[in-house]
Amino acid sequence: MNVILLVFQVFPFFSLIRFKNVQCTGTNGQYGTCFSRKECSNAGGVASGSCARNWGTCCIIQKSCGSSTHLNCTYFTNPGFPSVYTGSGRCSIAVYKCNSNICQLRVDLLDFTVSEPDATGVCTNDYLEIAGGASFVPRICGENTNEHVYVDFPADNTPIQVSIRTDPSVSVNRNWNIKLTQIECTNPERAPTGCLMYYTALEGTVKSFNYSPSGRGTDMYGTRQIANTNYGVCVQMAPGYCSIRWQQNPSDPYSFTVSGDTDGIDPSLLGTAAVAESGIDCTTDFIVIPNPSQNSMSLDTDRFCGNALVPTTS
Repeated sequence: MNVILLVFQVFPFFSLIRFKNVQCTGTNGQYGTCFSRKECSNAGGVASGSCARNWGTCCIIQKSCGSSTHLNCTYFTNPGFPSVYTGSGRCSIAVYKCNSNICQLRVDLLDFTVSEPDATGVCTNDYLEIAGGASFVPRICGENTNEHVYVDFPADNTPIQVSIRTDPSVSVNRNWNIKLTQIECTNPERAPTGCLMYYTALEGTVKSFNYSPSGRGTDMYGTRQIANTNYGVCVQMAPGYCSIRWQQNPSDPYSFTVSGDTDGIDPSLLGTAAVAESGIDCTTDFIVIPNPSQNSMSLDTDRFCGNALVPTTS
């Protein structure tokens, strides 16, 4: 009788799951990065829901003073946020590219309140300063919740420094929550060169920094126009559309008060063509609307200032 002996050797089977560390949305509505739970813990993040078909966790990263990040989405807050900030000096975060295909940083001021500019419009006491980028960002101060800016990364791996400077001699309830989102070079949401602000919706509202509809007069909080700013605001062209209509808020006569003695004007004239200025009359503060027309008539100037904006198409 022949006996055949069959010997089986069993090898352990390991399944290694890999997924991209892309942006995700947590259960709390905040944006995060898709990590494994261990990666999230090592990064000091907070797990908020799942991602990558439940193989990963949406990791919310929140950092504060003296920190750095190389992740595609980070929240930079004052210590103790949402409580007010009682510290002083400079609070900074260094933002490094998360990969070599990153070209831009979007800075969303989800909450941002520091002291006002001085009487001349200069941010001297408190301000947001963004340095190290390949594009210029002016100092920003006052009330700027829900504003945003875009900053180009430099060609090398030099970080962009986002800093808040505060002066304790000025009493104000300061706090900030800033979302820092890295944008890939091929991403259609990347802002064109020269655009500090970039809007992609069919309609919206463009505001100057430290603008507030609730305050009136130069001593009211959130109404002082910041001096020494020169930047571009861009709107993405939508399919099927060929022009943009610009007009001030019709329900707020103070919504376009760019130059001139606003307090010395009869309030009933604010927001009307009688106090609108353009062209050579605009030598200090003004906005530029390219290729403008009003009432279907092309204009020979693209500068607008004064205390009213006549509806203008570009």
